Amino acid sequence: MSVRERIDELRSIIQYHNKKYYDEDQPEIIDFEYDRLAQELKDLEKEHPELIVEDSPTQIIGGTVKRELRKVAHDVPVISLQNSFTKDEIYSFVERVNSQVSNPKYVVELKIDGLSIMLRYHNGKLTDGITRGNGEIGESVFENILEIKSIPKEIPTKLSYLEVRGEVFMSNETFEKITEKQSDLGGKTYKTARNLAAGTLRQLDPSIVRDRNLDFFVFNLEISEGKNFTSHSETLEWLSDQGFPVVPDYKVCTTADEIWEYVSNIGEKRSSLSFDIDGAVIKVDNLSDRKNLGETSKVPRWAIAYKYPAQQKETVVNDIQIQVGRTGRLTPLAILEPVKIAGTDVSKATLHNQDFIDSKDIQIGDTVVIQKAGDIIPEVIRSIPEKRPANAVKYSIPTTCPICNSPTVREDDGADTRCINHECPAQQLGGIVYFASKSAMDIVGLGPSSVESLVLEGYIKDVADIYYLDQYRDDLIEKGVVGRQKATDNLLQAIEKSKDNDLENLLTGLGIKNVGRQTARVLAMNFSDIDAIGKATYEQLINLPDFGDIMVNSVINYFKQEKNQKLISKLKQAGVNVKSKIPENQSSDQRFDGERFVITGTLPTLKRNEATQLIQMYGGKVSGSVSTKTSFVLAGEEAGSKLTKAQDLGIKIISEDEFKEMLK
Repeated sequence: MSVRERIDELRSIIQYHNKKYYDEDQPEIIDFEYDRLAQELKDLEKEHPELIVEDSPTQIIGGTVKRELRKVAHDVPVISLQNSFTKDEIYSFVERVNSQVSNPKYVVELKIDGLSIMLRYHNGKLTDGITRGNGEIGESVFENILEIKSIPKEIPTKLSYLEVRGEVFMSNETFEKITEKQSDLGGKTYKTARNLAAGTLRQLDPSIVRDRNLDFFVFNLEISEGKNFTSHSETLEWLSDQGFPVVPDYKVCTTADEIWEYVSNIGEKRSSLSFDIDGAVIKVDNLSDRKNLGETSKVPRWAIAYKYPAQQKETVVNDIQIQVGRTGRLTPLAILEPVKIAGTDVSKATLHNQDFIDSKDIQIGDTVVIQKAGDIIPEVIRSIPEKRPANAVKYSIPTTCPICNSPTVREDDGADTRCINHECPAQQLGGIVYFASKSAMDIVGLGPSSVESLVLEGYIKDVADIYYLDQYRDDLIEKGVVGRQKATDNLLQAIEKSKDNDLENLLTGLGIKNVGRQTARVLAMNFSDIDAIGKATYEQLINLPDFGDIMVNSVINYFKQEKNQKLISKLKQAGVNVKSKIPENQSSDQRFDGERFVITGTLPTLKRNEATQLIQMYGGKVSGSVSTKTSFVLAGEEAGSKLTKAQDLGIKIISEDEFKEMLK
């Protein structure tokens, strides 16, 4: 891989995780792993400045602004901190500062894992609360801030204007209580306290914020009109006197050794804290020294964050069990002696496949080291053979399916082991859940638990049976299989509504091997109905866009099987649409015929699927990657590496407005 390709890849990965963290409050990797990626990108761009582009994650701060909340410009740009991961990096920072200012002092603080908020006070009264946003513009969450008890609504000193920066967070105890309550109610669940705090603060209903007991620590004074300070520690003391809860246990240090000792102490006690932290922060204390040191467009030169590695703990593998998915894949699951890590109890962790088990040398009875990837997903890091008991059992994925006792086979070209019985109950259950999912037939109310209940009670044996459930309405209500009357009627209405879905939804839901949503759409665009697809020849299919030999044979083999023919017949009899609606929506104006588009970034008004449908309606094709065959790149905000590649290849880049002009 070339340097340019690696830079493009890193930008794409980082932009994806920025969106998951800042905009969706659902991070997938730990900060430590994210920061490593960001540092690699910074280093490569430093070595190759000619490859830096304006929209690189290294040139942009934070996330985007949610559209439904009021936008507010920041009085002071909200910039990030430079990250460090080693003792040497901390010492280098101190050495650099010491070379530029005389006898500096440093403040070491806990880095609270929450959501940054700027609070504004006029004449002593709280007037607004603003999220970080993109660093220049945030979103006002003032009504929600008023519901946080620890934030003072009025302070004794009536400065004409005061702005402070702090962190809204949720304690681990509160997080566990709310998670349990949400689970009982069947509501949305969050995987970390930080996610739940951020999601709560962005609620449009302040009463939800009141119920969830958020907390707050202030860690910086940004503006204080009418009052001057000489040091950061002095501002923290003053803010505490004003009634602000300041970041706890901060310490003023003078040497690198003293700083590192306290950073290490914080790391040792972080698992016992009542709230989550994701690091420690080292700041120059004297405010004049800070001005002399200055800042870049991204980070201050007077502060640095130290990021701790993911928390790891030892536990014991009590058993290994197998889960069978809808495709027949057998996934081994470690049943662990419960252990608390990153604020939650962990009792299970996936072992992926036989190669993973063998490479980690994991046996039943072993002591293993686990961590939570992204502080979310439990994973086994390694076994500790020296702690292995004499009765430990070596594990092999079974040669027969634990659900249906059919033989299992290891794929020739991969690490997965699969059950060969397509009638396996586990596969059927997974297939029905997938059929009803949002990406397929989108039957609201028919989730995993409802499907399982209906299958266990004998009402559903295949996906077509879903459309005959109305015959059992009274029975379902009486037994409460999916709930009482309202829940049952809502489900039956959703099922009836799904009958009118387009053919591409049905093809997706059928779970034909190697056929996903995009492939299903190609089939629906080129054939009038499902019968025409079933009769299609190899030559017809191989000439379709992006169809290869494996995909073609998967389609042909699916429609050859008698059981699938019966299933389709049963769906037809139930009134499920099997005709393609795409030709109905296809314009006679084929102005984009022969043109290939790539859509990247967030468009101002159009959703990506809406833009895709417009392009296809006028005869164009939409691709997921930029190449020399690409005609246009339709680019929105945060376009990323695809935009960069298009620029390098000289491909025409258009905005949404230009795209709409092309449609006129």
